[in-house]
Amino acid sequence: MIGFRDQLPLIRFGDGQIMPFERTWLVSSLAKAASDAGYKKWWLAPHVTESVTNYLERDFDETIVTIPRLEKAVQSVLQVIGYADIAGHFQAAPPPARISLVELAHDAGHGYELLFFDLLKSRLQEAISAKSETLEICDAHRGVKILRSAKNWRRDCSGLLDEIVTFVRGEIDGQKQHKELQVQVS
Repeated sequence: MIGFRDQLPLIRFGDGQIMPFERTWLVSSLAKAASDAGYKKWWLAPHVTESVTNYLERDFDETIVTIPRLEKAVQSVLQVIGYADIAGHFQAAPPPARISLVELAHDAGHGYELLFFDLLKSRLQEAISAKSETLEICDAHRGVKILRSAKNWRRDCSGLLDEIVTFVRGEIDGQKQHKELQVQVS
């Protein structure tokens, strides 16, 4: 058997996409189901997530879990603790879309900000048109330092990061989308 991080299986979505199990992703899916069931600030989502995580770590023997099987496990936990109404609303959210600014900075080359912004625009359009509800823009500080050819964080790095955030907001706001997209920059 292959040893996975935290002994957790990978998650396989209906379209064949595979991602590592992420607690925050499951907490978010549970919070949405609870909200749909009328619980606006349901505090048990992290606890249910830990229960499912323990099951996957200790009792699940396969290296990949499908979405229907994961949903069934979550719904079972919800029913056992008396929240069948939330179980009826639970659906695993699509996987988050991720854009690495380090990857884009390497593709653009040191100091080539115009190409970087073209690449970023293209990746943002892909992410917006995907089914994802969450967009994670990762490695922001390292990516900016690559673009600025800076060994240490400087004032001009902060300015470029602000430009990138403004650009991302503008691209997302400019798209006519029918769903809400949560964006995180880290």
